[in-house]
Amino acid sequence: MKTVAEVVARLREIEGSAPGSDGVACFARLYREVTEGVGAQLAADTFQNGPFVQALDLGFADLFFTALTTFERNPQQTPRAWLPLFQQRARRDIAPLQFAVAGMNAHINRDLPVALVGASRALGLNLRDDSPEHADYLRVNALLAKVEARVRRSYLTGWASLADRLFHHTGRAQDVVAMWDVARARDAAWTNGLALWHLRDDADLSAQFLVTLDRMVGLAGKGLLTPSHSALGRLRRLVRL
Repeated sequence: MKTVAEVVARLREIEGSAPGSDGVACFARLYREVTEGVGAQLAADTFQNGPFVQALDLGFADLFFTALTTFERNPQQTPRAWLPLFQQRARRDIAPLQFAVAGMNAHINRDLPVALVGASRALGLNLRDDSPEHADYLRVNALLAKVEARVRRSYLTGWASLADRLFHHTGRAQDVVAMWDVARARDAAWTNGLALWHLRDDADLSAQFLVTLDRMVGLAGKGLLTPSHSALGRLRRLVRL
């Protein structure tokens, strides 16, 4: 991908390739709306270092697209952070909100540190706190929080709310995702990005760090996708009895 518009187009393709309840489609919708917001701010020249934000956005998106393609071709080579979402994307007893948050968990906690290092290397920057790049990173935090809140409300209002209460026990789903906070996740991703940056000249230690991070994020993803106690599931059990 060479432009943010191409990233948005690819995310729309993923959304349209599966039912709205599909786990990857749920995440792609959230991710697309965030990317559209970043693209609008880039066009308005609101960032201190626009080229860095664009390079970060493109590299970040490529990690998701690569993980998805890898899973489709060779699941065993897929980063563990992504496996819970990809493996359980078709389950009907997991709420759309859980899928969206599980995708953010994998993408922010595992992929974002890698993308930060990649963008900094590509542009010859020194990744550090109190830099224009860090200020731009925090600016995106606010945008992401707004989009995440809007998407969350859309899953919990109108027909989506009725379906969620009937089939997924919305309160249960909210309890599951309440443990995950987007701002804290991005703060941790920045810290892990700094760690990877300082390890960049030690390939073995960098690889070990990423493997450990990948496994931890995968475990968190499994917890976020704990199935809700759906009315449909209870009905099926009663029928079997």
